[in-house]
Amino acid sequence: MTYDDENYENFPIAYSIDNSILMHRDVHFGGSFPLMLEYYRSEGRGISNDFDLSRIEELYTMEQKAGKDISPLLLSGAEAEKIAKGRQAYKQLRDLYAARKPQTPIPRLIADLILAEEADIPNAEQAVVAQKSAIVPALIDLLRNEDFYDPLFPGYGQAPALAAECLGKIGDKRAIISLFEAVGEGDFFNEDIILDALHAIGEPAKTFLLRVLHATPITMDNEQAAISLIRFKSDPEVSTACLNFLQNLDLAKHLALATYLVLACEGLASTHEQQALLNLAEKPTTPKSIRQDIAIVAKTWA
Repeated sequence: MTYDDENYENFPIAYSIDNSILMHRDVHFGGSFPLMLEYYRSEGRGISNDFDLSRIEELYTMEQKAGKDISPLLLSGAEAEKIAKGRQAYKQLRDLYAARKPQTPIPRLIADLILAEEADIPNAEQAVVAQKSAIVPALIDLLRNEDFYDPLFPGYGQAPALAAECLGKIGDKRAIISLFEAVGEGDFFNEDIILDALHAIGEPAKTFLLRVLHATPITMDNEQAAISLIRFKSDPEVSTACLNFLQNLDLAKHLALATYLVLACEGLASTHEQQALLNLAEKPTTPKSIRQDIAIVAKTWA
């Protein structure tokens, strides 16, 4: 990709990754390549693994040759709107700090959590958790805010995971439904945090998840409940419930759900129940993949 400094109209079309780099720069670093490069060289929390440092440097060189901001030359109107939305979110957070001391510290504590760099996260979470039940509604709002799952928003898309972590530490059952709805919304690592938070809430979360698991007709909710219950697999009530559900399930029709249920059966303690799961693997109607999953689980008993 080269730059034709004689003709802006012929400026080459950027690859999608280049557009993403520019949007990331414009939202998080005020349109400054030097600030972005400094942050990426110091490996800040918000770096994107999709961006190669050398490509950021090339785009910076390209902009220096152009003698002007290259974003308007490369980005679409829709992309510019996303940048404006991300910048507005930053402004709203900054306004919280600029305002006179509020009656409650909760909005600023939420802003601290969103904006925290890696080294600051433990202190930010500790301050949030110290508010206990009072801050739960604000954490739920952050968890449910789809904008903050976007890497172009303050927090680099990681703020909902931090909210989930805090909700798990507080252990308030009001968070159960929102945490459950967030299962599958983020990436793999964020989902782990959400599942851990549900497990941390304990008995109320387990009761809710078992109720959803047994709901009919079977939908994605049943699958999400089964995924969540894997965290409770050492609980005899959970492993037994999952075994019983498996025995009455059309395995071929609900293959994904069956897989999660088998994994939750790892905690089966009695030899009678363990044998019941092994018997399921012997049935000719049991799909091959489920038989393989059962064999893997059985090895953990040995």
